[in-house]
Amino acid sequence: MAIRRILVIDDDPDVCAMLKQYLTREGYAVESAHTTQAAMSIVAQRRVDLVFLDVMLGEESGFDVCKKLRADNAVPIIFLSALSADHHRLTGYQMGGDDYIAKPFNPGLLLARVRAVFRRTHRASSLAYRRDARTYRFEKWTFHGDREELIGSDGVETILSKRETALLKVLLANPQIPLTREEIASALNGEETENKELDAQQSRAIDVLVGRLRQKIEVSAKAPKLIKTMRGTGYQLCCAVNADD
Repeated sequence: MAIRRILVIDDDPDVCAMLKQYLTREGYAVESAHTTQAAMSIVAQRRVDLVFLDVMLGEESGFDVCKKLRADNAVPIIFLSALSADHHRLTGYQMGGDDYIAKPFNPGLLLARVRAVFRRTHRASSLAYRRDARTYRFEKWTFHGDREELIGSDGVETILSKRETALLKVLLANPQIPLTREEIASALNGEETENKELDAQQSRAIDVLVGRLRQKIEVSAKAPKLIKTMRGTGYQLCCAVNADD
């Protein structure tokens, strides 16, 4: 399984540095963002498995940021706040938070809550595969998400199966991001299975599906340039992708 990536959204650099130091030591990959714009940019570009979100950000409420995140993905969110009243906690949960931790907090307790959220939610990370109605342009191809049509530079449509189409959507919505087979399976099946290890047969099914898609979009399926195998992880779409809403 890939290393879990945690995003800390807090306008206090000291809090971000402390959480990064502690969680990195526990084996997590940690990034921080001090503004909403920076946070949304990170989520759009890279997989995020869990978000720590300060309730009282300088520019806007963490509750508003949570609403923006929830509009596009189901990444687990833990609120951090100096506001510990019950009505603040209730608002956090109502906005889609998975947990609410009051500041100051004990690092050991915080780690236990992180592990508990991962066990409890089993949610897909912030992969953007749900954005499937856009038009994507990559290499010589144009994929119309609303019509699920793949058109070459010569104007000819290449017919894809439903599973091939679903796989292409996942890759196009997450270019340059290494995807595990578990993440791909979760997206294809519409299930929250990211934390469930695939058996040999299931993994092989993903490999076969990737092979079929390569046959249709690569110049040479035996020497793929677009969908590359990432040893120890899974697969990655290694080309520039332009998307129109």
